[in-house]
Amino acid sequence: MHNGTEKVRDLMATELVTLRSDEHLRIASDLMNLTRVRHMPVVSGGRLVGILSQRDLFRAALSSVLHFRKAAEREWLEKIRVAEVMTTDVVTAGPEWSVGQAVEVMLDRRIGCLPVVERNRLIGLLSETDCLQLLRRMLGVAPVAAVP
Repeated sequence: MHNGTEKVRDLMATELVTLRSDEHLRIASDLMNLTRVRHMPVVSGGRLVGILSQRDLFRAALSSVLHFRKAAEREWLEKIRVAEVMTTDVVTAGPEWSVGQAVEVMLDRRIGCLPVVERNRLIGLLSETDCLQLLRRMLGVAPVAAVP
């Protein structure tokens, strides 16, 4: 139950799917679709070096402009490396931050997630969905069954 003292550590996801900067965007696209995540941390030796968002992928694919067939889009994404489109100036949070502090940063910076770093190592990821789930618990709103 909500007691007002939730820390980022309490809400963050710790089982993360990560990328390497030398991987191709096709791999990133496939992983995002498979795992249904919108942000993927890019790591090197356990250290955060960037973040790749679904928006970065859309921008790189240009599929809406070029109307690629799916196969052609996959071929195009095979030619682009994660390092070419990832955000390298990543805003991060500490595990002991309050959730309120993290939400303020996410709203101020207009970002959908905060990688959580401790001693220069990536240890988790706090997403806007994690924060909304806390809000749902605080409000006592029952989850709505998924529509088939």
